Amino acid sequence: MIRPFDRQRDTERVLEIWLQSNLDAHAFVPADYWRAMAVPVREQLLRAELWVDEDGGVIRGFAGMMGGYLAGLFVAAPFRSAGIGRDLLTHIKARRPAFTLQVYQQNRGAVRFYLREGLTVAAAGTDAETGQPELTMRWGSLTP
Repeated sequence: MIRPFDRQRDTERVLEIWLQSNLDAHAFVPADYWRAMAVPVREQLLRAELWVDEDGGVIRGFAGMMGGYLAGLFVAAPFRSAGIGRDLLTHIKARRPAFTLQVYQQNRGAVRFYLREGLTVAAAGTDAETGQPELTMRWGSLTP
């Protein structure tokens, strides 16, 4: 079941999924970078619109929007490749006619996922914080 994020009860689990997913998917970025980002990410949760996928009281994944930007979509390791990411993305698409996101080019699994789900590459660049090549991807039309 996808439901709105509850800051009181969901924050620790969401941060745990965020950190472990980044460590798993981004071995090309030093692990200390992700650990150092945990504090600012916790603060960003207060400003984002988040949705969690929960089953039997267990949060399996989440997606977060900041305006027209998909700031993150993460699924806990035991639940990956089970359709949870697709369900979360479908949930976001139903609520946003257009949005963008950024994904590291080396995260080939995520790039393939977003392309398969109908997003397109809008631009290529470099993440200023990590120096890693990234893609800006888009869903829908960003112009009226």
